[in-house]
Amino acid sequence: MTDTPTIILASGSAIRATMLRNAGVVFAVIRPDVDEGQIKDAGLAAGQSVETVAGLLAEAKADIVAAQQPDAIVIAADQMMECEGGWFDKPQDLTEARDRLLYLGDKTHRLITAVEMRRGADVLCRYTGIASLTMRTLTPAFVDHYLETAGQVVCQSVGAYQLEGLGAQLFTAVEGDFFTILGLPLLTVLDTLRHEGAIRG
Repeated sequence: MTDTPTIILASGSAIRATMLRNAGVVFAVIRPDVDEGQIKDAGLAAGQSVETVAGLLAEAKADIVAAQQPDAIVIAADQMMECEGGWFDKPQDLTEARDRLLYLGDKTHRLITAVEMRRGADVLCRYTGIASLTMRTLTPAFVDHYLETAGQVVCQSVGAYQLEGLGAQLFTAVEGDFFTILGLPLLTVLDTLRHEGAIRG
């Protein structure tokens, strides 16, 4: 009988860790040092799709941690946001978050979440989930109130919101897997872990 493999989350994301923990997964965290800006810039220059670049970011994170821990199952993920052809990073501060929300108001944007799961050089799972979210018309006064109430935590999200909390008030329509929106296609991850004998089936 083989030992249950160690599971490592290759991400510093608190929400991804919470999702796994709430699902009963026991894991360690290693945050890989990846130059995300360089990968995104190269992708733009090469005309690659946002889906492709999200996958490359997840792959880069998996490469680093899988090389360090070749016997472990590594879960690496990345999320990008696209609206009207533009790609967005997490806002640096509340001022940028305010500008982001006012721009997104009355528009539909996409969240693209890629996950790669590895054991050494073996790719166990490579998956990209996509969700579409439509914001209602947002007035500057409402955005100011929202940011004052939600606080600095909004800067942890590329869209400057947490859909599972106060951010739900921003939307008129949401299409796609809820876990993908949060930043990890959890059902796909759990299915892969069961297949690999890392969690009970």
